[in-house]
Amino acid sequence: MINLKRSAVLGILVILLLVAIGAASYFYLQLAELRKNPQKIAQQEVQELVSKVSKLIVLPEGETPTIATVSDPEKLKEQPFFANAKKGDKVLIYTNAKKAILYDPVNNKIVEVAPVNIGETAAPSPETAAPEE
Repeated sequence: MINLKRSAVLGILVILLLVAIGAASYFYLQLAELRKNPQKIAQQEVQELVSKVSKLIVLPEGETPTIATVSDPEKLKEQPFFANAKKGDKVLIYTNAKKAILYDPVNNKIVEVAPVNIGETAAPSPETAAPEE
């Protein structure tokens, strides 16, 4: 009877040891992959967010958005685009398409869409252009 208990305990310890070694190996490999490409997690998060939002609205093609997270909606309340923003909402900014999308990941809803006016530099006029030599 005592031998049976020792065998069971020993078997459980061996299984736990194998699970611990397996888990440690998995996380070590994940860390090594992250060190090779530190942007990998950010890229995956952007892809997942774009995938979710693309089910709700047609997104511009051929462009990866810049993502921002609303951290303090009170500071943004004066801007109409952020009037209904909550902490944790995501903003997808498409600079080429000149479009910004406010997305609520908790409720999986588009809160607002607006055009983006990025300060474009105008072509220099002949009077302001540097003379050619």
